[in-house]
Amino acid sequence: MTVAAEVERRARPGLMVAVLCSAGAVSSYSQSVILLPIVGRLDEYLDTSADNAAWVITATLLVAAVALPTGGRLADLFGKRRVILVALGSLLLGSVIAALSDSLAPLVVGRALQGVTLVVIPVGVSLLRDLLPPERVPGAIATMGAALGLGGAVGLPPAAWIPQQFDWHMLFWVSSVLAALALLAVLTQIPESPRRSPGTVDVVGIIGLAIGLVCLLLVISKGRVWGWGDPETIVTGVVGAVTLIAWAAYELRRASPLVNLRLAARPTVLVTNLVSVLIGFTLLGMLLVSPWLMQVEMDQTVLSSGLWVAPAGFAMLVMSPFSARLVTAFGARSTLRGGTAVMGLGYLFVIVWMDSPWQVMVGVTITFAGLGVAYAAMVGLIMASVPLGETAAANGLNSLMRSIGTSTASAVIIAVLAASTVTLTTDGGMRTVPSRSAFELVYVIGAIAAVVGVALITAIPRVSSASGDPSEESSPTPTSGSRR
Repeated sequence: MTVAAEVERRARPGLMVAVLCSAGAVSSYSQSVILLPIVGRLDEYLDTSADNAAWVITATLLVAAVALPTGGRLADLFGKRRVILVALGSLLLGSVIAALSDSLAPLVVGRALQGVTLVVIPVGVSLLRDLLPPERVPGAIATMGAALGLGGAVGLPPAAWIPQQFDWHMLFWVSSVLAALALLAVLTQIPESPRRSPGTVDVVGIIGLAIGLVCLLLVISKGRVWGWGDPETIVTGVVGAVTLIAWAAYELRRASPLVNLRLAARPTVLVTNLVSVLIGFTLLGMLLVSPWLMQVEMDQTVLSSGLWVAPAGFAMLVMSPFSARLVTAFGARSTLRGGTAVMGLGYLFVIVWMDSPWQVMVGVTITFAGLGVAYAAMVGLIMASVPLGETAAANGLNSLMRSIGTSTASAVIIAVLAASTVTLTTDGGMRTVPSRSAFELVYVIGAIAAVVGVALITAIPRVSSASGDPSEESSPTPTSGSRR
């Protein structure tokens, strides 16, 4: 009896999807939004400079970038459940270290360990593909995508409320409890996939990719602080570029590479990953700037602005079953195009109507609803285009591209908002805030990113899948048994 048949016999598919989605939501919450309400006061809490405090955010970003492709490949080699358990264990350990921290160094270490957990969603998607009957796979992928919204938008209000009522360390104690519960649930309710990819661990590839990605993301995240023309920025960028070129040449010669670049160069995979960068940019742009806009322009508190954003996460969850049906009815490519277009419509709504919190809420909700549709189609395209033994690695690379998009969005948004400011007089004195025109420009940039994404999607070839991912028409690209 196959694993999928055994799972069906025990009537556990729904439970497995719920457990992995919950783990994904915990991962998204702990990795992304947990610090948003207190990021402006970290220097005060840690008695350090603002530039040093920024490493609390940067460390998570850098570790996540390396963990995504590495964790995906290790999952294909040694077991997807095993990698998810390691990632959740790292989240638990990192959360406890951060909760006990009163200075910069241990908090950076804790946040770095939390960065590993971003592999839970892409590896979880691949695990569900291995364990579920084919007809359940599209719906499961869509529901896993909703975990991004539940962890992000829905996690923002409690993350804002906790430091108002308790010491800021309570944020990480809550994260520790959530991580422990997710770890226990996966350990007791999720079986391991029997699928393994042949090969060995590419240690040199891991080191080379880590150096290249760290340098690239340091330039993106620190370039504004260092100065774009500063020798430190230029040297870091050159080292990153040269390292990645050398790494790619090395990987192409490997029989068992960390990242199968020939597979990644297939038109469907390549273009979908490029679209993923733009979707990541569009996602973070809306999630980051909208609460900020409501606080500056509409006198909302951190908590109330988070509550206005929260419905967006539920919109993703509601759209999950519909997105699976859309993929089945119209194909993954058309569904991805439609979802990305809807994300752009959310930006256009806020550009036209941005005078009250409910208007911003509608725009954010539209964008996240589009994301819920686009995510299922995007992952479906990737999994329909790669061998079964490499789905976790391919999903990890796709998530890395989305992470690069969010990192770029953060850098661009901060630069745009810092370039146009106004000074306000408040009860607490004078404060400098971004101007309304700066917020408008950010929304325009996000809308442009969505439009470019829609245009790129037209270049994705039509694909077919033997694994339950619906197609638009046949393609000669094999889905299993491919040569490297």
